[in-house]
Amino acid sequence: MTAQDILERLRGDRRALPRLATLVENNDLRGLEALDALYGATGQAHVVGITGPPGVGKSSLIASLVERIRASERRVAVLAVDPSSPLTGGAVLGDRIRMMGRHADPDVFVRSMASRGRQGGLAWTTASLVHLLDAAGFPFILVETVGTGQDGTDIASLADTVMVVQAPGLGDGVQAIKAGLLEVGDVVVVNKSDQPGAGDTIRLLRSAFALAHPTTARVVPILATTAVDGAGVAELLAAIDDHAAWLDSEGERTHRREQRARTEVLAGIRAALDAKLQGLPHDSGALRAAVARVVNKEQSPRRAVASILAALEDP
Repeated sequence: MTAQDILERLRGDRRALPRLATLVENNDLRGLEALDALYGATGQAHVVGITGPPGVGKSSLIASLVERIRASERRVAVLAVDPSSPLTGGAVLGDRIRMMGRHADPDVFVRSMASRGRQGGLAWTTASLVHLLDAAGFPFILVETVGTGQDGTDIASLADTVMVVQAPGLGDGVQAIKAGLLEVGDVVVVNKSDQPGAGDTIRLLRSAFALAHPTTARVVPILATTAVDGAGVAELLAAIDDHAAWLDSEGERTHRREQRARTEVLAGIRAALDAKLQGLPHDSGALRAAVARVVNKEQSPRRAVASILAALEDP
């Protein structure tokens, strides 16, 4: 099946895209081969990664942002990466009800997916789904990360624009600094700005960014929003569009996408090696022998790893 055949099916049947997305997410060969065929049609979408600690209102803010994007007559897709169930590997949050106000809108696509335990909160298949949505003709793709611990910085390897969301309170601002979000944030949002302490949080973040980027040619905007009533969301979309224009004018988009391609290829290699290791029987002779040598202090763990890798290459 050619890329054109696949695209025509995606455009003619609303059920085709979620079905193909499921195949891709499950590493089904049919989905992966379809994605291979479509890859030449990618590279048109602007990918916005949205990160921040739990409870800052990321999902509500995304819902308001989707409304504003649709008002500008642009199609938009949302990928919400949830924590994985320890039993099934599936997404355990799935609470995207606030995003589903436009469930009947064919120009809005919302999907939850599981992080599947990948460090950084982003499954390797997230990048594949981004490519699929890009090829399907969504010019705006929003990717919401789990936002736990220090995993928020992982989104920088996938997105054109990284949006860091915080909420009022000194703790959130300090956590952003600890998590390294200052290094990856292109747009910073203090959501729930109608609550006490919002002004202090904005001042803290502005001071921190001024110290972290004293000589940068681009000033990172720090915006106040209230997702419930949509206050500040129009300014947020304008800031995202401004950053997209800056990426093109400075040649930064090309550089970021080169880095993204490198990261994705390396992640694919790691995933393939991990799959091989998962398929290695726990009672295999090579594994038992290597573990025994480490226990008996006959071999270092590093040497044991080398012997396992050699066994994988030449069973």
